[in-house]
Amino acid sequence: MNVNELRKLNTHFFDEVFRRRNVDAIDELLSDDFVEHTPAPGQDTGKQGAKEFIGQALAAFPDMDVEIEHEIAEGDTVATVVRFTGTHQGEFAGVPATGRKVSVYFIDVTRYRDGLCTEHWGLPDIGNLMVQLGAAPGGPR
Repeated sequence: MNVNELRKLNTHFFDEVFRRRNVDAIDELLSDDFVEHTPAPGQDTGKQGAKEFIGQALAAFPDMDVEIEHEIAEGDTVATVVRFTGTHQGEFAGVPATGRKVSVYFIDVTRYRDGLCTEHWGLPDIGNLMVQLGAAPGGPR
């Protein structure tokens, strides 16, 4: 796979799953042996765990928007800086809905094989998210 094909696969994932809110597309976009290397607490590290976590995030932030700000592709891997914005309208990470608008960055590193995502490392700015939700010191109350 060349870097342009990798970028297209990566963008397609964000478009289909997050922008179109098609969580079921995960069944077709992730390999059966998919591994999440940075799962949320209690999250299964396989395809089903990714599907459940993303479904919970979309339910908590139903107006979520994603913007790919930077993307680097090399070999079989894409590194992406993504900005997620949305309104907290449902429980997320144990925090009840606040109605607050948030904007946070994530760094995603994704490996692909045969057109499917096989591995993922996600580094969310969870501290900043919790501050914006009022669940950590330094944010609105």
